[in-house]
Amino acid sequence: MLRNTHIVFICLLGCLCPVITATDLPHQHPNPEAVVLQVQRRLNASLARRGLLGVHENDQVSCLTGNPIDDCWRCDPNWEADRQHLAECGIGFGQQAVGGKGGQVYVVTDHSDSGNPGSLRYAVTKPEPLWIIFSSDMLIKLKRELIVNSYKTIDGRGANVQITGGGCIGLKYVTNVIIHNIQLHHCVPSESDGDGISIMGSRYIWIDHCSLSYCKDGLIDATLGSTAITLSNNYFSHHDKVMLLGRSDGDEMDDGMQVTVAFNRFGEALEQRMPRCRRGYFHVVNNDYTQWGIYAIGGSASPTINSQGNRYTAPPSTNAKEVTRRMDAKDGDWARWNWRTEGDIMVNGAYFVPSGDGLGAQFAMASSVEPKSAGFIDQLTMNAGALPPTSVVGGIPNGQVPNSIPNSQVPNGVPNDPVPNVGGTNGDNGGLGSYSGGAASGSNYGDGGGGAAAGANPGYAGGGAASGSNYGDGGGGAASGSNYGDWNFFGMTHGSGAPRLPPPSTTSVLSAPFVTLFLYFIINYGCSILPL
Repeated sequence: MLRNTHIVFICLLGCLCPVITATDLPHQHPNPEAVVLQVQRRLNASLARRGLLGVHENDQVSCLTGNPIDDCWRCDPNWEADRQHLAECGIGFGQQAVGGKGGQVYVVTDHSDSGNPGSLRYAVTKPEPLWIIFSSDMLIKLKRELIVNSYKTIDGRGANVQITGGGCIGLKYVTNVIIHNIQLHHCVPSESDGDGISIMGSRYIWIDHCSLSYCKDGLIDATLGSTAITLSNNYFSHHDKVMLLGRSDGDEMDDGMQVTVAFNRFGEALEQRMPRCRRGYFHVVNNDYTQWGIYAIGGSASPTINSQGNRYTAPPSTNAKEVTRRMDAKDGDWARWNWRTEGDIMVNGAYFVPSGDGLGAQFAMASSVEPKSAGFIDQLTMNAGALPPTSVVGGIPNGQVPNSIPNSQVPNGVPNDPVPNVGGTNGDNGGLGSYSGGAASGSNYGDGGGGAAAGANPGYAGGGAASGSNYGDGGGGAASGSNYGDWNFFGMTHGSGAPRLPPPSTTSVLSAPFVTLFLYFIINYGCSILPL
């Protein structure tokens, strides 16, 4: 009887072998230099397009900047009619993040952190894909960390959306999240470390056009094997430890971490960690480092850092001119770490100390297209940070609900009240807005949530999947016909809304019975069958 029980167990195990094989997906891109090359190609094409229009169509040049992300959507006066097109504009390691693409549009009408329908907390915890927008300007004061579920886009375009308080945003073991055009500041510990955005064990993450400052711990931290991340067009200011990529030297799961840091502006009153890297591969491209207090880019545990086309402006202190900082390693050890600088501009005595294969053939493929001169930095980062509503072409004036809500009526609770005068400009601070010291004069920003009535009829605005999309079957939720087919390297099976796994291979299915038969003979006849 015991043997028969073993046989049944083994048969079941054999039947599960194909499933186990199918879920064993890779966690990192097998050729990171190819991703770097693709970023450069996209950038070169966007700059070339702007140059051509500068000759023939001067009226469009003011919109096109050469920034491939912004030029993908901002110049369309009808962008609000297809908000989900943003998911096709990403670059770098996080390019495949689709967020809530293909899902319904959800309108946040309640500025409170109640978790009731109409609030942001209610929307981000739903299991289905959602594209989350805001009915008006809002200041959302969190009581605790805002945990975001898989397949969500938080899209603050057309509104001034600020998030502060406990947390703030946590992405924990999820996949496919896009956070766009949000201001995060004064985040404090509350069931968390007090990061602006904390990414743990997650894949396909894209943080774009956010302004982050004054948080207790990091502004953005990515740890515990997170990968396939792009951090772009953000504005960082007033903080000590800005960005941590990799929790500790001993976390081998971070070997597969791959992050693109592009077109960001590192502004005033920053000290260090822009970023601070461990183990993985980090492409730092076309960012503007206006100052730092201790160092700009640091690392330990042999990370690969590829710095291209950045502008590094050193502080006045003679003790802080070096861009780089190696931690917890002797000279003989870090000399083998792959740190490369290419096309970077060093200002006010700044200098980058390269090492390892960064001096040789390792980056030959990535360097086959010359990175654009850091002379383009002003142009590429001019709109870094959260965009004020009036700076978006085709934006949403006077609190009007966008036209991107097809085939349904706008919920009754979405007001058409005028947008309060929140303040702020699109100058050096990337349109951060004047949150310091409270709401702007004359607005009811803190009490009224920008005019969103508490208890209003909130929720789904319809829309659903775009025509022709193939959510769940189209390669990680990509719309049919998109170019995501070549990017199926960052498999994720955990979290809600994950696309179905590919069917097990024919080889796996056919091999299972033979494995079962072999184990049957071993159990019943032991080693006596070996001479046969």
